[in-house]
Amino acid sequence: MAELKELSGVVPIIPTPFLENEDIDEPGLRSLIEFAVNEGLQAVCLPAYASEFYKLSNAEKLLVVNIAVDQAAGRIQIVAQSNSPSLKIAIKLAQENVAAGADVISLAVPRLFNLPETSIQDYLSGFLESIPNTPVLIQDFNPGGSSLSVFLINSLRMNHPNFKYLKLEEVLSASKIEDIILKTEGKIGVFEGWGGLYSMELIPVGIRGIMPGLGVSDILQKVFVLRKEGKSQKAFEIFERVMPQIFYSLQNMELFHYAEKELLMARGILTNSRARRAAYIPDASSRQYIRELNERILKLVDDLKTDN
Repeated sequence: MAELKELSGVVPIIPTPFLENEDIDEPGLRSLIEFAVNEGLQAVCLPAYASEFYKLSNAEKLLVVNIAVDQAAGRIQIVAQSNSPSLKIAIKLAQENVAAGADVISLAVPRLFNLPETSIQDYLSGFLESIPNTPVLIQDFNPGGSSLSVFLINSLRMNHPNFKYLKLEEVLSASKIEDIILKTEGKIGVFEGWGGLYSMELIPVGIRGIMPGLGVSDILQKVFVLRKEGKSQKAFEIFERVMPQIFYSLQNMELFHYAEKELLMARGILTNSRARRAAYIPDASSRQYIRELNERILKLVDDLKTDN
């Protein structure tokens, strides 16, 4: 098997589409993967928070990875999220995803309850040891506190060669990211989460990429490349037009599911915006504002095509 190209740029999160009975919509999922392929993205990630992974059974988590791998057919890398607060279950999911053909395995740090960092280190080390030949991306989404320490990140890097990527979701993280890059000798590729909200700040610092929603992934890929190339004026012009969409939808994770799927419908990629219940039910003013935001994204997409 040829060595995989290292992840960089925009790696969007694929939402989980559902049928009216809330079963997984396989044709819808295949359409989402095909959109990412056609936009020239290097990789996609699922099932993550933005995929409603917490509403899926373990069998369904494996199913969406299998569908994604099959549809990708080697044209795009599949990053398979294997989350569970139980190390035993997370390992089983990861090993099944590797067997299904996933290129990279992703794992969210268990943050359901507060744990000392020694417990987190034991959990992450056990996970990394269980799939030693597969690249791993560790995600730390911890709205209630700071993310993994630089010391722990570097310790994991030195002891586990398959720890390749880190997705940090922490505000005011520029100096920490610089420290991570320095301490790990640039061997850990740091990705920004938060839907790409802080990407303009963090691209010059040295992040490897962004992990936003799929609906704006092609736009943010342009922003990322322009900012990396020093074409910051143009990058800011585009980013300022997409930022209202990102900012509004990130107020609440369940709101994000609705807004993201509405945008994908507006772009002709999905046929409905269903989320599994319990789900956010928007009022009339919220629905109208989301439609307005979507119209602005569609105009931006058209403008970018004209620019090219």
